[in-house]
Amino acid sequence: MLTATAAASLLGALWFVPSANATSDSPVRDAVAASPSPQVAEQARIAATTAGDSVTGAGTGARLADTGSFDSTPYVLGGTLFLTLGAGFVAYSVRRERLGF
Repeated sequence: MLTATAAASLLGALWFVPSANATSDSPVRDAVAASPSPQVAEQARIAATTAGDSVTGAGTGARLADTGSFDSTPYVLGGTLFLTLGAGFVAYSVRRERLGF
C-alpha cells in the first residue's frame, strides 16, 4: 500500500511539470537576415570593448564577489548517517528473516 501511495504521489507531482514541445505553433521563417541589425552590432562592439577592459584591469575595475568556500561537512555527515541507518535496517531485516520471526 505504501508503494502505491508513493507512486501515485510521484505521478501526481509529475502532472504539474511543464512539458517542452519540440514543435512550434507558428510557421518557421524561411529567410534569415544575412547581416545583423545595427543594435546587435553596437551591443557586440560595446561588449567587446568592455570585456577587453576588464581583462586588462582598466575601466571600472569590476570584480566578482568573494562568497567564500562551500562547506560540505553537514552533507557528508548527514549522508553517512542515513547510509548507516539504511544498512542497519537491511541487516536487521535479514536477521529477522533468518531467525524466522
